[in-house]
Amino acid sequence: MRYLHTMVRVTDLDASLDFYCNKLGLVEFDRHEQPAGRFTLVFLAAPQDVEAARARQAPAVELTYNWDPEDYGGGRNFGHLAYAVDDIYAACQRLMDAGVTINRPPRDGRMAFIRSPDNISVELLQAGDPLPAAEPWVSMPNVGVW
Repeated sequence: MRYLHTMVRVTDLDASLDFYCNKLGLVEFDRHEQPAGRFTLVFLAAPQDVEAARARQAPAVELTYNWDPEDYGGGRNFGHLAYAVDDIYAACQRLMDAGVTINRPPRDGRMAFIRSPDNISVELLQAGDPLPAAEPWVSMPNVGVW
C-alpha cells in the first residue's frame, strides 16, 4: 500500500491556487476538468516532489472544485485519504473480514471507500489498470456515506 493524496474541496479555485501555489509554494502538476460531473481536480506537490508525485511515487494534495456552489458544513471540505493497493478485491476482503464496512464497494475493479473509526473517509485505488468486474463486488450496494 502507498499513500497517494489528500483531497480538499475548495469553493474558489483561483483563491485556493493563489494560497497553495503562490503563498505556500506548492506546484500544480496535473489538472482534470470533468464537464459531465461539473468539477475540476487540481493536483499539487512540493517543488522537490513534483516528478515523483506525477509518477505516484510521492504524495500530493488534490483540490476538488465543484462548479455548482455547495455548503461544505460538517467537514465536507476535507474529502479523503487515498492509498494505492496491489489487489483491490483482496484488500477489501481483508478489511471486511476484519469487520470494516465497505461504504463504496469496488464494483468497477478500481475504487473503493471505507471509513476510519473517527469517520475519516479512505479511498482505496487499484494500482495500475482496474481489475475485471467480479462478484460479490459488482452486486454490492453502497453503505452510508463515503
